[in-house]
Amino acid sequence: MTSLTRFKRRAFIAAIGCVSMGLAVSCGPSNPDVSAPTATSPTAGGGGGGGTVSLSGAGASFPAPLYQRWFADYNKQNPNTQISYQSVGSGAGVEQFLAGTVDFGATDAPLKAEEREKFKAKFGAEPIQVPMTGGSVVFAYNLDGVDGLKLSRDAYCGIVTGEITRWNDPAIAAENSGVNLPDSNIQFVHRSDGSGTTFAFTNHLQAACPNWTAGANKAVEWPVGTGAKGNEGVTAQIQQTPGAIGYTEFSYAKENGLQMAAIENKAGNIVEPTPEAGALAFKGETVPADFALLVPDPENPDAYPISTLTWLLLYPEYQDAAKKEALNSVVGWSLTDGKSAANDLGYIPLETELADKVKTEVAKIQ
Repeated sequence: MTSLTRFKRRAFIAAIGCVSMGLAVSCGPSNPDVSAPTATSPTAGGGGGGGTVSLSGAGASFPAPLYQRWFADYNKQNPNTQISYQSVGSGAGVEQFLAGTVDFGATDAPLKAEEREKFKAKFGAEPIQVPMTGGSVVFAYNLDGVDGLKLSRDAYCGIVTGEITRWNDPAIAAENSGVNLPDSNIQFVHRSDGSGTTFAFTNHLQAACPNWTAGANKAVEWPVGTGAKGNEGVTAQIQQTPGAIGYTEFSYAKENGLQMAAIENKAGNIVEPTPEAGALAFKGETVPADFALLVPDPENPDAYPISTLTWLLLYPEYQDAAKKEALNSVVGWSLTDGKSAANDLGYIPLETELADKVKTEVAKIQ
């Protein structure tokens, strides 16, 4: 009997953290009234009585606002499909996916080779990894009286390495002529949890900043700064801290009214973090067979330089046919009907050709 066959036959009962009628995001760690798959059987079990199908997922906070909107809107049109999503960070999302405690995972960092091998050893098959949207990682800041901050590479690289510590440093002042920059300390805010946003951010720093030595990963040893959990936590920390600057996903900064710095790209142009400029990072790039497209420092002279895709992690087989059909339907709906929501929130919808490839890949699920 193969691992995958054993995986399909096991039953499930386990508690999962957050749920609402259509979706729950960023809630607590446990809720005894909600059931989810066990670590050895993410596909076992029924969809619930009365034709109701319940799906549980966990992972990246980067796309959480969009997933919240998508899943709630989908539920309004399909009330028998209930989707819970825990915004716990990409690191925890990958862990729960590999353990089989969710129906789908979510990550802003493609699966590593060792993670794929762990999945194959446990389930006897390759995981399915598909992008759902793109977005930009921005430098959000809290600096009274300073609008339209511009940061050269020397400036933002110096901030994250701790070499630049004052707001009126010459490297910052050089790009902000006429701006009254305060003679005060810079308070850098970074993620404290395993984060795909951190991976995208540090992947860019590794490519763009000569003095960056901490590497590119979901968690790194930061040379400077204060940590906060999730894009939610980083955003809140910046809001509460005068003189703060940190990295977060565009939609979090937008929805919370935070200022966002324009930054220098590879071509030497200072570019504002708009969805249009973020989309140019992917223009002309070839998407690999496993969909793990990374563009750490785009060549396009008009591109915003820190943009990433974000991926759903799915199992190759689901014993419950209703769950398989629901996942297929949700993904297809999100990539078509859900495009307007992505635009509204400042994400980057997948181009039609890539969206069609994703739907074809998801349709292969057994």
